[in-house]
Amino acid sequence: MSEVSLERPRTAGATVFPVLAGASFCHLLNDMIQSLFTAAYPIFKGGFDLSFAQIGLLTLVYQLTASLLQPLIGIYTDRRPQPYSLPFGMGVTMVALLVLAVASSYPMLLAASALLGIGSSIFHPESSRLARLASGGAHGLAQSIFQIGGNLGAALGPLLVAFFVLPHGQASLAWFALAALGGMLVLTALSRWYTSNGHARPAARGGAVIHPDLTMRQVGGALSVLFCLMVSKWFYLATFTSYYIFFLVGRFGIRDAQAQIYLFVFLAAVAAGTLIGGPVGDRIGRKTVIWVSILGVLPFALALPYVSLPATVALSVVIGLLIASAFPAIVVYAQELMPGRVGMVSGLFFGLAFGMGGVGAAVLGVLADWTSIDFVYRACAFLPAIGVLAALLPNVDRRRTAAGR
Repeated sequence: MSEVSLERPRTAGATVFPVLAGASFCHLLNDMIQSLFTAAYPIFKGGFDLSFAQIGLLTLVYQLTASLLQPLIGIYTDRRPQPYSLPFGMGVTMVALLVLAVASSYPMLLAASALLGIGSSIFHPESSRLARLASGGAHGLAQSIFQIGGNLGAALGPLLVAFFVLPHGQASLAWFALAALGGMLVLTALSRWYTSNGHARPAARGGAVIHPDLTMRQVGGALSVLFCLMVSKWFYLATFTSYYIFFLVGRFGIRDAQAQIYLFVFLAAVAAGTLIGGPVGDRIGRKTVIWVSILGVLPFALALPYVSLPATVALSVVIGLLIASAFPAIVVYAQELMPGRVGMVSGLFFGLAFGMGGVGAAVLGVLADWTSIDFVYRACAFLPAIGVLAALLPNVDRRRTAAGR
């Protein structure tokens, strides 16, 4: 992607696909590095003799750091956009990866996980705003293009661990710092587009805060429902992102490398679902997508702990497709509830995604130590039932307004 193609004048309201593609590509690199971390858990578990609770704590530190910082960064950048924070955030992620590669103790792993969280907390709010600025009004499509990069990156992590990191060991993680360096170069070009097109000016005070057709109480109620749905979604996803490999190895006796491939299959389905959710929400309404994508997972989740290996893989694909389609719809729905607060909303919901995933991983790790991984999957299968709360969301799609930055 050349700098010239980014800065060419365009018709107002046109979707700037080169910018969306660049943002999605950098999201791929960012989340690929994060996925390398979680997919390498078997290496850390064996090399440092970790319990499931300690594995869960690694996820908690990484994701809780990101969840606490992202809304704060989003609030600040709503008022004072910081386009060049994007390559800086990728740089922090690169440092975290290098620390993981040379870590010789559990505290070093914890420090690296915290750095990963900091890098993500800087990257996500401003890059999500960048995607919205380049959307040309197709907000769901833009959010899906942006997020599919992250999901594809997350899917690549297990494959890279299976075919490169496992054969060459923990130190081989350092080679992926080159990917982060490439991401910093692309993000620098995107930051120039961001600045040269006038998007980096400080926001005027007193802009729109909530949807004009809703009261503060209605907006607060809708945000509370979205919070409950996020808890359901990310707690359940934590069973896959942190423990699916252990579940497959323990239940079916397969090798770690084979389990990594099945994790890739699930994460690839998540990426496809993410791409579907945004544009479908643009067309049929985000509330409908949210409702179907979370509650619709329930029967498949209930069946998964009791079936054969081929059926488990097939059900994981359906679950990934359905549950992932909710997130683009949830983010854009929340942005429409609070126009003019794109950074805060993006930071809040990406932060919730990290935070709930981290808390879920930690809690489920302790539960797995007390009981078993199989029990964790049986118990968590009921979480998608919380999706019934989507019926309480107001129908803002029918009254969509043009939202500002």
